[in-house]
Amino acid sequence: MTKNIPYIGRFAPTPTGPLHFGSLVAALASYLDAKAHQGTWRLRIEDLDPPREDPSASSRIPEQLLQHGLQWDGDIEFQSQHSARYETALSQLANNGFTFACQCSRKQLLHSHGLHQDNCSITDSHQPCAIRLRVPAQLFGFSDRVFGHYQQNLMQDVGDQILKRKDGLYAYQLAVVVDDYLSGITHIVRGADLLDNTPRQLFLMQCLGYPQPEYLHVPLALNDAGQKLSKQNQATAIEAQDAKTNLLAALTFLQQDISPKMQAADITELLAMAVSQWLPSRIKPNHDGLI
Repeated sequence: MTKNIPYIGRFAPTPTGPLHFGSLVAALASYLDAKAHQGTWRLRIEDLDPPREDPSASSRIPEQLLQHGLQWDGDIEFQSQHSARYETALSQLANNGFTFACQCSRKQLLHSHGLHQDNCSITDSHQPCAIRLRVPAQLFGFSDRVFGHYQQNLMQDVGDQILKRKDGLYAYQLAVVVDDYLSGITHIVRGADLLDNTPRQLFLMQCLGYPQPEYLHVPLALNDAGQKLSKQNQATAIEAQDAKTNLLAALTFLQQDISPKMQAADITELLAMAVSQWLPSRIKPNHDGLI
């Protein structure tokens, strides 16, 4: 990353429910990293999959961020409003021979461990098709600021990934890459559950001619059963009355120093001190992405 390029980061939650402690950790880490670099911190709601979404979450998530002192820069973006840009990217990929139409079912892909590993023949032109990206049988890697070098063999580990589903909904992999590029995102700070998504996203960026951002993946907060905190696992929503306690807990989870002065401060002062002392190098994950 060239030093004279302004830092632009983002927090991009999926509105499947309100923010919980795990999502606060990711939001706080991305906020602190942006502000420690005197950068911009943007908010994008990734509302691409209506059947999975909570209708109230798109409005509640920004409220929860503000209750915790996390003010984004600029307007909130909504992926549901960006269909035209995704279609433009798909057309570019198709024109360069990177995509193909596919009607394969999961059952048909069982012999390849669920991975699509070749072009396929359309058996019924009247039936809906997914749009897939051809991937090479080669290692694709990157350097993460917490996890170090990480790589995948795209063909063996990912397969020809879907960019647009048979039902017409755009895939996360396409939308996140296109939106990050068009928003000028230079640094991506997010949870370690997306670490293995990064090589395939970088390959897609290469196909589209996009520059590569820098990455920092933070460890995942887990419940007592060792599962990632999520709506599916009944994670408890963070509440305004616990905002300072939540922030201190998130800073502790991220292995940042917390002084008595920070513990006595209000939320605004606490965040300012956390920004000035932000050290991602303190975060030491194990190989499973956990502290």
